[in-house]
Amino acid sequence: MTDVIKFFTRRQGKKKASLTDWISYGFLFLGFLIIFLPVLWLVMNSIKSQFLLQKYDTNFLPMDYERVARATTYGPDGKEILIMKDLEPWVMFWKNLDDEERAEKDVVSYIKNFTGNEYYALRSHFGLVSVFAKDLIANQNLPEWLIKYPSMFPSAKKDYDPQSIVDTLNDEDARLLSEYLGLKPYKGNGFTAQILVSMPDPETGELIEYSVSRINPTKETVNARLVSNPKGGITKLPQNEIIINKSLKPSWINYTDPLTNKALGSFDAVRCLNNSVFVTIVATIITLLINSMAAFALSKYRFNGQIVFFVIILATLMVPASVLIVGIFKMVTMTGLSGSLWGVIIPGAATPTGVFMLRQYMLTIPDELLEAARMDAASEWTIYWRIIFPLALPAIAVLGILSIIWRWNDLILPMIAVSTTKAAYTIQLCLLDFNGEYLAREHYALAMTVVSLIPTTLVFVFLQKYITTGIASTGMK
Repeated sequence: MTDVIKFFTRRQGKKKASLTDWISYGFLFLGFLIIFLPVLWLVMNSIKSQFLLQKYDTNFLPMDYERVARATTYGPDGKEILIMKDLEPWVMFWKNLDDEERAEKDVVSYIKNFTGNEYYALRSHFGLVSVFAKDLIANQNLPEWLIKYPSMFPSAKKDYDPQSIVDTLNDEDARLLSEYLGLKPYKGNGFTAQILVSMPDPETGELIEYSVSRINPTKETVNARLVSNPKGGITKLPQNEIIINKSLKPSWINYTDPLTNKALGSFDAVRCLNNSVFVTIVATIITLLINSMAAFALSKYRFNGQIVFFVIILATLMVPASVLIVGIFKMVTMTGLSGSLWGVIIPGAATPTGVFMLRQYMLTIPDELLEAARMDAASEWTIYWRIIFPLALPAIAVLGILSIIWRWNDLILPMIAVSTTKAAYTIQLCLLDFNGEYLAREHYALAMTVVSLIPTTLVFVFLQKYITTGIASTGMK
C-alpha cells in the first residue's frame, strides 16, 4: 500500500506539483474513468431491483424508492382509479415471483383485510378470480359450460346466455362471475407499482403526496397523480421541487436466485459455470501442449519449407474470425462434435499467436543444451519435456493466462458447436440465451454477467506480472 501511495504522489522533484504533474494526474484519472466506470456501472446495476431497472433508474447506487400501488377497477360505475399505500413489497411484484415464493404467501387470507375496489384489484392481481369463480360454479351447481366460456370462440358463445345466470346471483357473486366471464361492464383490473413522491403546497407548505410512474432526470417536469384524489387526473410537477424518499437497498436475490436455480426457465447458472470451467481448463492444457510442440519444431529444427509454414501460421492472424465460422461449423458437424463441449475445445486448440510467442521465446534457448542432451542419448520427447518446456515456462505461463481469458469469454465457438444443446451451454452463451428469452429479467442477467467477469478478473489481477515479464522475454514489440 505504501508503494501505491508513493507512486500516486510522485512529482518532478519539486515541492509543488507542476503543470506536467497535473496533466499526468488528469490523464490517469481520465483513463481510470474510461476503463472502470462502465464496469462499476454494471456492478452497481446488478444489485438493483427489477423495479428500479424497469423504471430506468439513473442513480449510481441502488437507492430504492418508497412505493405505492396504482389500481384500476371496472364496474357499474365505470372506471375507478385508486392508490394503495402500505402494501407488502411482495404484493406489488407478485407476477415476478416464482412458484415456490408464491406458495409461501397466503394471498387468500391477505386480501380479506381489504374491502371494495381494493379487494377487487388485489383479487385480480393475485389471479384469484378464476379460482373463486370455479369454486362458485361448483358450490352452487351452475352449468359446467360456464368454466369453458372465457376460452370459447365468439361463434360458440352465441349459443349460451351467461347473463341470465349472473342475474340470479347476489351482487358479490354476480361481480365475481362477470369478471371471470368477461361480461360488460367488467374488464380486467389493472395493478402496477409506482413511486411515491411529495411536494409542499405553495400556499400552506403542507406536504402533499403524489404517485409517479417514472422519473426522468432529463425532463423538467414529471407526470403525477394525487394519492388523496387519484380521480383528479394527471398533474405536472416541477422535478426540482419534488421530494423523493429513497433508501439504500441492494437486491442480493439477483445473485442468489440464479445460483440456487430459482430463476424461471431453462437458465441454470451453476451448470453453465461448470461447463465454462471445464472448457477453459481442458482447452488451455491442450493449447499449451500443441502450441509449445509446434514452437519447438519451428525454433529448434531445420527442414525444407520451415519459413513457409511459419509464414502461413502468422498469415492466419489476418483472417477475421467471422470468415471461419462456416468452415468451423462444417468441421464440427462432420466430425460428430456438434452439441458436445469437445466441439468448443478442439477447433481453437492451436492458436497462431501462441505459436509465434513461444517460438520467439524458444529461440533464446541455446542450441548447445539440445546438442548436449542428444549426446547423452536423450530422445526428442525427453529434450522437449525435460529441457525446452521447463525453460520456456515464463512464456508458457503467459500463453496459459491469455488462453484462460480467451476461452472463458469466447462466444463464437459455443454458438457454432453447442447452440442446439442447452445442457452444453457455456456461461457466455447462457447469458445470451437468458436475455433473449426473459426480457423482463434483466436484473438476473446483469448479476450473472458480473459473476462471469470474476474468474478472468482474478486471473489477470494476480498473474499480471507473469504477462508483462513473459511478453518482454519473448521479444514481442
